[in-house]
Amino acid sequence: MADPIRILVVDDHPVVRDGLVAMLTTQPDFMVVSEASNGQEAVQKAQRYQPDIVLLDLEMPGVDGVEALRQMRSQNPGLRALVFTAFDTDERILGALRAGAQGYLLKGAPRTELFKAIRVVPEGGSLLQPVVASRLLRHVSAGADDQQPPKPALTRRELEVLQLIGQGLRNQEIAERLIISERTAKFHVSSILAKMGASNRTEAVKMAAQLGLIQLS
Repeated sequence: MADPIRILVVDDHPVVRDGLVAMLTTQPDFMVVSEASNGQEAVQKAQRYQPDIVLLDLEMPGVDGVEALRQMRSQNPGLRALVFTAFDTDERILGALRAGAQGYLLKGAPRTELFKAIRVVPEGGSLLQPVVASRLLRHVSAGADDQQPPKPALTRRELEVLQLIGQGLRNQEIAERLIISERTAKFHVSSILAKMGASNRTEAVKMAAQLGLIQLS
């Protein structure tokens, strides 16, 4: 049996934390290793427990979620984080993604969507709730310069893979969807990141949306 996904839950509201922990423990492949009530505590506990994923709010006293995420990724560049918040402003979304979040969900999201994101993000995937992706795309479209940077020379297959990455699919799911091996899917993902000059899948999706290579629904 595979090891459970180790989760650090970060939220300044005790009732919200308790509810999240109770909900997450209903899943046999999830394990909540610790909780934090503010950004500073989150940074300390992320370093101590080395979770597979940090589930964090943005609005917290003292060190907020974005700054906490920057500090956590400074200590551990490979840290995976999923923002779970009530705030959907362009500033908050962009700030979190630039700080290194691989997923962004609003607190009104169905629990099935939250569970999916928690499983996708530690595997190297990314997941943006459709309403968040739409806001991001509108922001990118509104702020795009008249002269776009040149589009990377992606193959048809790489464009298909990139579209599926934007839907939050993991390598195994991409392989199943396209009827290719998981190794081939990983190769395509690596090639996409290299051609686009992206450091991770989330950044590649943002760049692809800006360049009009994929559609975020």
